[in-house]
Amino acid sequence: MPTRRTVLKLAAAVPFVLARAPLMRAAGPRVVVIGAGAFGGWTALWLARRGAQVTIVDAWGPGNMRASSGGETRVIRGSYGDRAIYTRMAARALQLWAEHEREWGRQFYVPTGALWMFGQDDTFATASVKAMAAEGLPSERPAVEDARRRWPQIDFGGISSVMFEPKAGYLLARQSCAHVVDRARAAGAAYRVAAARPFEPTRSMSRVALEDGGSVTADAFVFACGPWLGRLFPDVIGARVRPTRQATFYFGTPAGDTRFHEGTLPVWVDFGERLIYGIPGNAQRGFKVADDTPGPDFDPTSGERETTDGEVADARAFLRRRFPSLAGAPLLGGEVCQYENSPDSHFIVDRHPAASNVWIVGGGSGHGFKMGPALGELVSGLVLSDGTPDPQLRLSRFGK
Repeated sequence: MPTRRTVLKLAAAVPFVLARAPLMRAAGPRVVVIGAGAFGGWTALWLARRGAQVTIVDAWGPGNMRASSGGETRVIRGSYGDRAIYTRMAARALQLWAEHEREWGRQFYVPTGALWMFGQDDTFATASVKAMAAEGLPSERPAVEDARRRWPQIDFGGISSVMFEPKAGYLLARQSCAHVVDRARAAGAAYRVAAARPFEPTRSMSRVALEDGGSVTADAFVFACGPWLGRLFPDVIGARVRPTRQATFYFGTPAGDTRFHEGTLPVWVDFGERLIYGIPGNAQRGFKVADDTPGPDFDPTSGERETTDGEVADARAFLRRRFPSLAGAPLLGGEVCQYENSPDSHFIVDRHPAASNVWIVGGGSGHGFKMGPALGELVSGLVLSDGTPDPQLRLSRFGK
């Protein structure tokens, strides 16, 4: 049995949950998790470890190319301006990524630091530094001239201030998704490749039908299926989770030139009229460049995932301006993924208003992947303890 000191320590670790579940339960409840991405996979792992009888259901598998959690890499950082809830969550996520890497003997987090570059307005940086300090995350505000000397491969034209996050970096997305589900299965979870059918929730749900004609039964359900939430819950979610098309590119660096590799160059973010970010090295995939601005509406099931000539041209124009040594770099590849945006970019973590044992978890809005371990810890605690989510994450914020 856990001691009172242990319980209090765990409760303090993630202050988003108003009621916590014990770490282990004998003959625990049956919980079905729909979705095996960052939110669903980690939630399933935490539930299984806490004694729940877990079944994971996913239409194509963890880290698949249709999923918002698919692809090779994702940034992890603590900067969120005045949205301190996410800085707090990111700090916990960093701790949990490190703990799980030690437990598993696998590396999924690559610490590179993150360099933020600002034009005229750096209020985001000022608020971020304050929030990160409160969570024990270090930050630096070097002068632009100092940054230019430290990273001469960057053209700082038009940049008035910078911020550096030493503990930021990137995560191996697809690989970690698959491994988390493997670990959930090792902890006793079942796994099924299938898609849930839309349904009308009732007060005490016990069954969800699947597209293959089968069904899954449980005491509680967690729907963490990202851009498909609107289709499954058209009345409650609908357009409140909007899938948008996002293009990512990988460019080749000069042979033997380590200026654009991790260890020399950090993850970087150009915070201007548009937010452009990139990952150096990128697990040997290439120099990653992506526009964080939400794109046009996108169908995550049937949408074609080919980049356009215009998108390639925009990426090249950015490289010419900010990384002139890569102006003629060859394009090694491109990907189209999607964000699943909520109207305010806050996550959604709440019960379905018509079914108290149905939880909706999504709205990652392009910044959710890194939070997987902390969010899974949070959601599993809510499900097993009948907890109350933070008001910033609840459906009620949208009104009726």
